[in-house]
Parts: sequence; structure tokens; C-alpha cells
Amino acid sequence: ILASIDGRGVATVTLNRPDKANSYTMGMFNALADHIEQWGGDQAVRAIVLRGAGRHFSAGAAIGEPSAVPASGKVRNSFEICELIDTCPAPTIALVQGACVGGGMAIAACCDMVIAARSAFFSIPEARLGMTSGTLSVYFQRAIGARHFRRYAQTGERFSAEDAQRMGLVQTLCDPEKLEDSLQRVLDELMLAGPNATRAIKATSALLANNALTPVLLQRIQSEFAASQNSEEAREG
Repeated sequence: ILASIDGRGVATVTLNRPDKANSYTMGMFNALADHIEQWGGDQAVRAIVLRGAGRHFSAGAAIGEPSAVPASGKVRNSFEICELIDTCPAPTIALVQGACVGGGMAIAACCDMVIAARSAFFSIPEARLGMTSGTLSVYFQRAIGARHFRRYAQTGERFSAEDAQRMGLVQTLCDPEKLEDSLQRVLDELMLAGPNATRAIKATSALLANNALTPVLLQRIQSEFAASQNSEEAREG
């Protein structure tokens, strides 16, 4: 895992096993989660970019490979790590090229934004290994919808970046050589937004996704809106 943060507060976590198509051990997956947890709690971090070194985003879990305990000493399972990415307070962006498979696709599905090269491909391959996709099914189904999940999880077949966009997993498609430009355009747009506002909007989205719409919930959201109107950030805006 490579991790860095620039002067704008954009943090980047890179899966760095290009010779293995960035398949990850659970030790690597937990190290990624450590960075997400640290930066998500840092108000100075404006966005977190997840990417893979070399030709591929990630071919998923490195099945059968031993894992070292991450430096933090925390060991989480796959669902806990995906939940940590999904609920990270900071905006998250997956930059996808090549293979985005299995657990790699789950990482992308947990991010707020997915930018993909037109040549990228996706799959949920566990059925071809005689397994289910387990708790990661939660994120797969939410990202591509129940009907698409039933097909692609049962067949394990690959689908294109264009299909992934049609299903709702990918928001931005570009030519492979334009990935960096596309990322910078999205980051530039994020930099025009209030950092507290982006985090609050993400929290509101989670509330709406996980709770029935009631007068109490609407009042809570309206109260948060009123408070944001009176903030220093809103006065600057």
C-alpha cells in the first residue's frame, strides 16, 4: 500500500502489487482501511482517491496468500473494511483501469465516485470459484441493482465499463490516457465546495438511505440545513 497527501488535502491510497494485478492480502486490505479511518477523521482532508498501480485497479483478494498484521494492529474482516470505506466522512473517488474484480469491485462500489477507463472491465467471479460473494453482496447489489447482481454474480462473467456506467456503478467514463485529467476535473469541482458541507451532505445521504422518511427525519435534516446556513463556511460561500 502506498499512501500520500498533497497540499490541497487530497489523499491517495494506491494498491501497489502491479505484478499481481493488485490483488490484495487481508493485511493490505486492513492497511488500506487504516488510512481511510485516519484520513476520514481529519477535517483537513478534502478527498480520498483509491487507485491501483500499473495496468489494473485490483483483481480482488489474493486467495490463499498469507497476511501480515497491519502496523496498527487492527484486524478487520472484508465487510468491516468495506463499511469503513462506505461510511468514510470524506469524499472518496475510485480511479479504475484494467481489472476491477471481486473485492476490487467492492472497493469501487463503496466509493462516492467512480471514474473508469473505457477499457476497464468488472466482474463478481466468486461463483466460478465455487463460493458466494458473502457480505460483499450488500455493496454489489446496491451499486448495480438487484437484477444485474443476480445475473453477474451467478455467471461470474465480465462486463464492460460502459455496462458498469449503465448500471450505475461508474459515473465518469474516459479514454485510458484521460484518466488523470478526468480525476483532476472532479477534484477541482470538489475544491469549489465547502469541506464541511461535503461531509454533511454525505452524512445526510446515509441517513436517507438507511432510514424511513418520517417527519422526525425531515426535521433533523432541515435543522442541519439551518445550522449550515449560519456557519462561517456558508458566510464565506
